[in-house]
Amino acid sequence: MAVKDKTQLAYRGIKPLIGAEVSASKEALLGGEHGAELSELLERRGVLVFPQIGLSDDEQIAFTKTLGDYAPDLADGGVTPISIDPRVSASADFTRTSFFWHFDGYMNEVPIRASIMSARVLSASGGKTEFCNTYAAYEELPDERKRQIEGLRAVHAHAGAHLSLEPEPSYERFSEWQKIPRNTLPLVWKHRSGRKSLVIGNTAVNVVGTDPLEGLELLVWLRDWATQERFTYSHEWSIGDMVMWDNTGTLHRVTPYPADSGRLMHRTKLAGEEPFA
Repeated sequence: MAVKDKTQLAYRGIKPLIGAEVSASKEALLGGEHGAELSELLERRGVLVFPQIGLSDDEQIAFTKTLGDYAPDLADGGVTPISIDPRVSASADFTRTSFFWHFDGYMNEVPIRASIMSARVLSASGGKTEFCNTYAAYEELPDERKRQIEGLRAVHAHAGAHLSLEPEPSYERFSEWQKIPRNTLPLVWKHRSGRKSLVIGNTAVNVVGTDPLEGLELLVWLRDWATQERFTYSHEWSIGDMVMWDNTGTLHRVTPYPADSGRLMHRTKLAGEEPFA
């Protein structure tokens, strides 16, 4: 019986420093034919776009499993609905904080490797998902700034994400946010690959050992640097699109949209592979 030759993964770069649009059949994706190539491409490009691939929920889960360990949020192992409508998602309130730059899992010793998201219902306004490449942002830093942040650590807190959206909460509400464990993470993640990326975002509230306002000033500068146009990609969704991003080397956010817009995304996640270092 003839053995079918493996086809080479076809893709094109979206921007010089971030993003790749992948051309592959459902059969190849679900069969795991390109698993190793996709993982390597994800680390290099940060964001992979599969235009109108149209995977069902079960197919998206199956595809996720071809890339590594599937990390479901729900007890039934299904996809996670992403919505800011409280009638659809119990975590809608926290999901609204995704209007600001962040990565997922600051409180975990090993954060998730990647997220994979498909468009199910679109909003008539807003709702683009934007990404920035924190590997490239670090690599392009001036040498003086690299020396400044070497060895520094930042405090990450749940309250930081919420304060972006709600700067004057009641004391009761703030106290609820404070119940979520905080974490102290390096500003520069030294990956096993030898590459380095910035660890910043809206959960970062201060830099350890610095004056509070000076630490905040540094965090604002780094965020402003990392989210320059050359490091970012903004995805305007079409139904059936699937986008995968490297949670360990990017930040992401969604542009604001109405809670009653019906916008609905289905997400799966890949389990983490290495701790912050």
